Amino acid sequence: MLKKHLYLLVFLLINSFCFSQNMQEGFTLLETGKYPEAEVFFNNILKEYPKNKTAKLCYGRAVGLAGNAPKAVTIFTELLDVYPNDFEVKLNYAESLLWGSNFADAKVYYEKLLKENNKSFAALLGYANTLSNLKIYDQALIQVNNALEVSPGNPNAMVSKKYIYLGYAYQKQQAQQYNEAETLLKKNLELFNNDKSTLLNLANLYIIAGKFDEAEATYQIIKTLPKSETTALNGIALVKHLKGKEKDALKTSKLAFNDIPNVKDTLIVNQTKERYIQALIWNKKFKEANTLINQLKTEKPNQTWVLSLSATLNIYKSEFKNSIADYNRILEIDSSSFDGNLGKANALKATGRYQDAYQWANNTLTFYEKQKDASNFIKNLDKNFTPFWETKASYSFDNGNNKAYAVNTSIEFPMSTKFKLKAAYGYRTTSNKVTDNEANSNTFTFGLGYQLLPNITFNGTVGVTAANANDKAYTQLETDVSLHIKPMKLQVLDVGYKREIQSFNAELLDRQIVMNNIYANYSLSTNVNIGWFTQYFYTWQNDDNARNLLFTSLYYNILSKPSLKAGLNYQYITFKNQVPTIYFSPEMFNAAEIFVNLIKTDGIAKAKEWFYELTAATGIQFIEKDPKQSTYRVQAKLGYKFSERCQLNLFGTRSNIASATAAGFTFNEIGLRFKWYFLEKPIFKKNEE
Repeated sequence: MLKKHLYLLVFLLINSFCFSQNMQEGFTLLETGKYPEAEVFFNNILKEYPKNKTAKLCYGRAVGLAGNAPKAVTIFTELLDVYPNDFEVKLNYAESLLWGSNFADAKVYYEKLLKENNKSFAALLGYANTLSNLKIYDQALIQVNNALEVSPGNPNAMVSKKYIYLGYAYQKQQAQQYNEAETLLKKNLELFNNDKSTLLNLANLYIIAGKFDEAEATYQIIKTLPKSETTALNGIALVKHLKGKEKDALKTSKLAFNDIPNVKDTLIVNQTKERYIQALIWNKKFKEANTLINQLKTEKPNQTWVLSLSATLNIYKSEFKNSIADYNRILEIDSSSFDGNLGKANALKATGRYQDAYQWANNTLTFYEKQKDASNFIKNLDKNFTPFWETKASYSFDNGNNKAYAVNTSIEFPMSTKFKLKAAYGYRTTSNKVTDNEANSNTFTFGLGYQLLPNITFNGTVGVTAANANDKAYTQLETDVSLHIKPMKLQVLDVGYKREIQSFNAELLDRQIVMNNIYANYSLSTNVNIGWFTQYFYTWQNDDNARNLLFTSLYYNILSKPSLKAGLNYQYITFKNQVPTIYFSPEMFNAAEIFVNLIKTDGIAKAKEWFYELTAATGIQFIEKDPKQSTYRVQAKLGYKFSERCQLNLFGTRSNIASATAAGFTFNEIGLRFKWYFLEKPIFKKNEE
């Protein structure tokens, strides 16, 4: 743009001098952008007329516009030595500094020119564009408006103003000043009604700001513009995905994909293929996506956007090692690739390599300062290692006249990405008016967690419970040690040992029943929305009893945002000895239920948003040889996230399912939970600004 708008001025100033030497052909070459040919033409003129100022000016412009800015600067410097006071030569010299991206020197030089002539349109516009390139957009706007006062409605100045507004809006967007950026873009639309570039920037701004309805409405406007429907459909598909409407995203993207034969722009064709494959991945149509990706790898080997699609597919399939390999290949081709750097950070996080994830996310910010996705990635990763305090208070009661109040407070204090300290205190008081039993207990535990390997974490706690039941006081050791293992993709295994006392009611506390548990939890997810969870406990007690407990759940994920799943649960319990007058201890117990679970977790909820969970289940249970009994269970949670560091929720349960403590009863519990991240960031980042 800068290379062309000053040419018209120079052409008008020198045209009369050149006609005598028949340079019209050279002017035409310059005017039509045939700079190498113009360079040859004017070089030949200078061989015959070496001192012709006009020919040398034109030669310098041809050289610079052909891409050799340093040589053009030298040519105009030589002219300045001969014509030190020639304003026309000075203007060309200033412009040559811009061709070489020497914006700092150009700024100083244009300021000198404007002191000589503050009404020079070329100087004002050149200065405005210089400031724009230096990202001093507020001053650039002032100068381009000054240029338009000298030459009202000048098309070159108007185009410059348009791009100054776009650059200024992007700067505000990067600073997360979204309202200011929106205002600037809308001002641009007042000058350039339905300008496609401005509308695309506005739609992107709305996406980044989370204003998805406004983004979709903007893309609908773009859709009405000539030759813009495919671009708009690609944008709408992305918005549908961000709204959690994956099927609509695929449907929209397929419209654009099917229209590819009618699209001539290669860039838009590639963007459309990319969006369609992404939509297939979002909808877990991995086989179709993989087929198209392999075709693209054959047609376009080593294209970073194709490798990025392959990496994304591997992420969704939980094949993180393959994803990291794809991102490494991208970074070999382009070390500054945004997808390569931040994508690798995400994949490393998923494999438990948190320190490496930090490194690549920070590397992203070295190339893309203040980029929102990279900044949010680091912010979310920080939260995993930020110390927090959590307190739960609850009241429970059942139709056996048992009542209990409980308060549990815990603190987690990560010292690094691998090591954390834990402490907890619990108080519980329980009573029964019928049996006239009362008891209370205080439990103190301390523990730690340590990541032995990226896929293996050790967790251990040890403490004591001090109980007082019917004027009988005693203490017991409590402990829980386990390994959290990710043996293969989409699998989680916990194995451990837990020692605890029976504290459900006052009578059990009075009997000092200690439970020693060996347990295992196994979770399996799949890429076809089916999941399976199994839990096994073997328990031996100090009253010479033993228990086997098996629980298994098979479920199907119906929706992802919010999470909605339904499935079947089965529970099996046996006790070595039956002591029904003391606690529920059947020789054989079987229970099966169907359930539905709807949840929006506190982790997904943003600040100043609600989160919730609702589980409803019904089924049957068999206690030894007794007739079957119908069961139900309702669990609910409703919370509010006051900020990223503070949240509060209510929770409640009602159930008539037998447990290891009682049968034929109805159990109710209500409570309150408060969680607070009492530090702003991890302790190991305290020295970072």
